[in-house]
Amino acid sequence: MTNITYQSSYPPVPLCRRSIFTHLLGISPSSPSTVGGFPASSPAFIDALSGATITRGTLRSHALQLAFSLHNLPSPLVNRTKTVLIFSPNSITWPAMIFGVVAAGFCATLANSAYTPDELKHQYTDAGAHLVFTHPSQFGTVRTMLRSLGCSEQEIRSRIIVAGAQWITGDKDASVPDIELKGLVNITQLLGRGELEEEVSFDGERSNETVYLCYSSGTTGKPKGVETTHYNLTSVLEIIKPAWPTSKPCLTPTIPKQGGVDVLFGCLPFYHIYGGVKLLHLPLLLGTPSVVMAGFDPDRFCAAIAKYHVTVSLVVPPMFVVFARHPAIQKYDLSSLQILFSGAAPLGADLVSTVTKRLKGVGADVTITQGYGLTETSPTVFLLPVPDADSHVGSTGVLLPNLELRLVEDEGEAHTDIPGAGELWVRGPTIMKGYLNNPTATAAAVTPDGWFKTGDIAVRDKDGFFTIVDRRKELIKYKGFQVPPAELESLLLQHPEIADAAVIGIESKEEATELPRAYIVPSRPLSSQEIPSFALGVQDWVSQRVAPHKRLRGGIVIIDVVPKSAAGKILRRELRERAKTEVAGVPFIRSKL
Repeated sequence: MTNITYQSSYPPVPLCRRSIFTHLLGISPSSPSTVGGFPASSPAFIDALSGATITRGTLRSHALQLAFSLHNLPSPLVNRTKTVLIFSPNSITWPAMIFGVVAAGFCATLANSAYTPDELKHQYTDAGAHLVFTHPSQFGTVRTMLRSLGCSEQEIRSRIIVAGAQWITGDKDASVPDIELKGLVNITQLLGRGELEEEVSFDGERSNETVYLCYSSGTTGKPKGVETTHYNLTSVLEIIKPAWPTSKPCLTPTIPKQGGVDVLFGCLPFYHIYGGVKLLHLPLLLGTPSVVMAGFDPDRFCAAIAKYHVTVSLVVPPMFVVFARHPAIQKYDLSSLQILFSGAAPLGADLVSTVTKRLKGVGADVTITQGYGLTETSPTVFLLPVPDADSHVGSTGVLLPNLELRLVEDEGEAHTDIPGAGELWVRGPTIMKGYLNNPTATAAAVTPDGWFKTGDIAVRDKDGFFTIVDRRKELIKYKGFQVPPAELESLLLQHPEIADAAVIGIESKEEATELPRAYIVPSRPLSSQEIPSFALGVQDWVSQRVAPHKRLRGGIVIIDVVPKSAAGKILRRELRERAKTEVAGVPFIRSKL
């Protein structure tokens, strides 16, 4: 294999070893009216729908009050560990929850808000959590999960904190009857009971302690807990700054109507490392307000840009398909928007060109750029600087400072036909501590000298810009979510009428994403008349057991045998080649889910 080590074109930046809370929301004795170096009165987070705002000073106070209560829990709450699970869609309550957990010195494990009870149970038990912050609308999922673990109703009440946005926005979640939440502790009951004088310190070597546990979907088995440390997070934020667009912080209590400050906005889920770091942490470091929205609705999205004079929006590639066609683009004043930053999956040049032209047509002179990273790298590795976005469309950018990189070419079977391409190996201060309770997986992913094997195949051009061209890992990327084929295959094999199964991702140019498709060997011969109902039945069966992003939107193909190697490994490459030639007339069913 080749061993060329690439360094960043940026000079190294100073890094520090302290709590991520101290780094973002600390107070200097010499400047008590500032929080994290910016005025305490300046806005930190804004609810997109209601306009409710949390200032930097209020956020710090709320977090320290929650931290106090986590150290002194009221009845009936009982916390048996220092790991707290957060299970909620995006809301303006999120910053207080996550930074309250951090200020208390605890670890937060962030769960996909679309999880089913069984999926949530794996993360809850694997992470060793016993206390759950949950949105009112998802209490039922948590209760079902805890019941499946044998918890009594009294025990369930001792483990749940209801954390809706009502206490900030004043808007009640009408979808959940009050009777359902009776006897549960609400987050408001944890405020006003006291306040820690200061956050728990993680200076020096303590900065290597785990603060977040996001779960990464591997190619085999269930999702693995990625141990992200305080040092990982403070480091990734600092190394992003040199390549990030110049920030214009807000130094006043409100956003000036005439502009002049940066406002960040996105509906990326906070439980995902991309949304969590870029929308919850980076804005605090930059002194820029962050507008909070749950879920992507084109009209509400565009309305928020217009209402709050958004300058930078964080998105994922499938959203560009909407931007290219949806009438909302022409209904609102988007002229404040300057940058669309894409991540989570590669963004093609054609979509960039189409969306750029359409936005300019409505008065929004927008630069579209992107980056690359993984949960295990905290996450950002590459970032395409704005001045280079037009000349390097399709590239994921340049290596960030303080990181080292190799493109490793396998001595055996070539990864790709592209000259110079190799598997990305990354080393630096942002690499995870490891996979929780899984030393075998950690050893397979990280070399003894600290190189993390990403599994993605990249190529470097003469100017030092990197482009992702393929991947060794088998993950399917559906609209920013990672879908592990092995997990779906394991589920399919539990179906009484399925003898064998394999899952791959197929490209959807219409939706600018991959769709999970299953190749199934039925347990009995099926007539041509039976195949449609059988396939639809399997799709429905899977949909009832997985989160929406894992549904078999790519359809089902009935086959006689799953192609496998002599060692029993599924030959997905053969299935991908087959998928390219499948046309009408084959036993293939696809339905809209």
